[in-house]
Amino acid sequence: MTTEIGRQVDKAISLLEAGELVSIPTETVYGLAANALNSTAVYSIFKVKERPSFDPLIVHIPSVDVLDHYAHSIPRIAYDLAMSFWPGPLTLILPRKSNVPDLVSSGLDTVGLRQPSHPLTLELLTQLDFPLAAPSANPFGYISPTTAQHVYDQLQGKIPYILDGGPCRVGVESTIVGFEEDEIFIYRLGGLTLEDIRKVAPHCQLKLNNSSNPVAPGMLKSHYAPKHPFYLGEINSLIKQFAGRRIGVLSFDKKYADVEFVKVNEILSADGNLDAAAVKLFSAMRVLDASLVDVIVGEYVPDLGIGRAINDRLKRAATW
Repeated sequence: MTTEIGRQVDKAISLLEAGELVSIPTETVYGLAANALNSTAVYSIFKVKERPSFDPLIVHIPSVDVLDHYAHSIPRIAYDLAMSFWPGPLTLILPRKSNVPDLVSSGLDTVGLRQPSHPLTLELLTQLDFPLAAPSANPFGYISPTTAQHVYDQLQGKIPYILDGGPCRVGVESTIVGFEEDEIFIYRLGGLTLEDIRKVAPHCQLKLNNSSNPVAPGMLKSHYAPKHPFYLGEINSLIKQFAGRRIGVLSFDKKYADVEFVKVNEILSADGNLDAAAVKLFSAMRVLDASLVDVIVGEYVPDLGIGRAINDRLKRAATW
């Protein structure tokens, strides 16, 4: 199969209507999309990604107006959150309607729904008569793609088309929010911060139960990982620990390129800007993973705002 990169929404529509897979741009990362109501097409996502069937998918919709087409018993606060932050990096976990296949939700009685914020993908969604199931467009467990080229490098020959919407402006996946009785929880940290959500839902709490039996997408303990060994801690100490080996460094705002044994240094944000660090995170990890190094060392960023989501991805990418 030949994989093409382009900006033709009409071509993407034709392929999706035929049950094919298309990579789509969002504000967070690039997704691998299929007709969410077509179990055969959805199965192709799991097959191409080599993703375990127990890890549920997020369903992308064109607007809050169709939320009740795919979910029922929707709490008022869910609508409040959607009206406040959609289109945007927020996924809502809600009781699913029977038209959403079991495979999409990995057999759970809930489904993750969101309206992405990218003009090409919104144009695409508004012209389809079905929603799109779309996890990140990368082999399961590997670094998420934030450009069309990232998708091509990993999935060429496996999918027919990549809709090129340029670099993703957020750079980490959506924040996932769920509702249990009268309580609201964040299941996955992402592009929308806890502080943002609490402006609408003041009593929202974190419930980041990373496990091998996820109740929502993106909750697996090991994920977003490079192929090279990746260690987190205090960078100078880690450099000493791996002295004599070729070291790649993923640092927040400091330079280590001139330090002995450091062969590559990717700095997330030289001026310490967490939003900029989030945008660069996955691309920097890819650069290091493609470099001639033996080991990658990195550090956590300040654990506030979107920094919490960055640290979540770093922790789950780490070897230990």
